Amino acid sequence: MNVYFEPGLLKQVEALAERRKVSKSAVIEAAVLSLVSGEDDGRRDAALSKRLDRLGRRIDDVDEAVAVLGEAFALYTRAWMRHQLPIPANENEAARDRAADMYAQFNEVLVRRLARGQRFLNERVRDVAGRKEAGTGS
Repeated sequence: MNVYFEPGLLKQVEALAERRKVSKSAVIEAAVLSLVSGEDDGRRDAALSKRLDRLGRRIDDVDEAVAVLGEAFALYTRAWMRHQLPIPANENEAARDRAADMYAQFNEVLVRRLARGQRFLNERVRDVAGRKEAGTGS
């Protein structure tokens, strides 16, 4: 029997065969047997359901984190705007230049933190957990 596989799929089959130390034919035979026997459908469905549930919980976590960050940013922005003094007309250009410098510094710090994997919410969770363990509350 001659069978054609798309190059990408063939590479996946080859990689799987290499990882499992079996022939490509053995990988393909096992896949076809699994498909035609239907025995693994229940296990596969259960595993897929479990993964989907896990992904759903992670999406809920991300949704909550985004909501917290959005609210925190809104509160910070309101407080910041309340405390800004009006800039005299003759200082507008200097203020604009200073704001551009500060924004560039902000972006540099943000990029560095993200590159190191630092996240405010993770740090906050660790801070709260540490205080609870120490018995000082949040």
